[in-house]
This record gives sequence, structure tokens and C-alpha cells, in this order.
Amino acid sequence: MRALLQRVSSAQVTVDDQVVGRIDPATDGVPHGLLALVGVTHSDTEATARALADKVWRLRILDGERSAADLYAPILVVSQFTLYADTRKGRRPSWSAAAPGAIAEPLVDVFAHTLREFGATVATGRFGAHMHIDSVNDGPVTVMLEL
Repeated sequence: MRALLQRVSSAQVTVDDQVVGRIDPATDGVPHGLLALVGVTHSDTEATARALADKVWRLRILDGERSAADLYAPILVVSQFTLYADTRKGRRPSWSAAAPGAIAEPLVDVFAHTLREFGATVATGRFGAHMHIDSVNDGPVTVMLEL
């Protein structure tokens, strides 16, 4: 499982001209939140999803080397199968390493649910939809996590 994390001042996901998920850390009284683009591969399990959520929650990449757990920073979770693109050959990526929706969607849900259990305010995109993501990156800080 992979997560591409971006420290953001705000972020939102729109599907069919309707906002389906939004975080605005300033309204929560914190300087930053996280945009977590999450990809799933065939061998991932619920344990992997929970472990990745724990890593995201405790990773110290926010203001003053603090974590989302320290600040109770909001997190926008967006499924992103393209994180498993294989671009080693040719000019057309292969998506064979990305898990199919029937495997990936429940694991992305476990990831988001686990963050909520930790106390995070979590917004999400819509699995499988064509999404527009607007974010204001802060820093910029972008980190790839893989378990």
C-alpha cells in the first residue's frame, strides 16, 4: 500500500461539479492538514491499511515537526490507483500492480476508518469516480510512504 502525502493549507475533491470532500485546517484551528493519495496493490490486507493509517497519523511533517496526531489536523483521503503505475517500458503505463476495485475500495475505507478511530477529521473522495482535486500545498512538503 502506498500513500503520497502533501501538507496542505486546504484541499477539496469535486465530482460532477459537486464537492464531495473538503478540509480547511484553519477552521479546525491548525495551520495545516494532509492530502493523502492512497494506492492499493494485490498483496495488501486490512492490517496493511491500518499500519499505513498509523504511519500517516504520526508522521511529523506538519508545522514545528509535529504530526497530524499532535495537532488533530484534518486529512483528505483520495483513492489513487495510478500510484502503482509501471512506467519502465514504453510510453504507456501499466496498471497491473494496482489492485482491482473489489480489493482496493474496502482497504481505502479501512485506512480512512482507522484514521477516524485515532481521532482524525477525515474527508474522502469518491472511489472510482473521475475526481477533480484542488489543493493548496504548503511548503511544499510531499512525502511518499509505502508499506
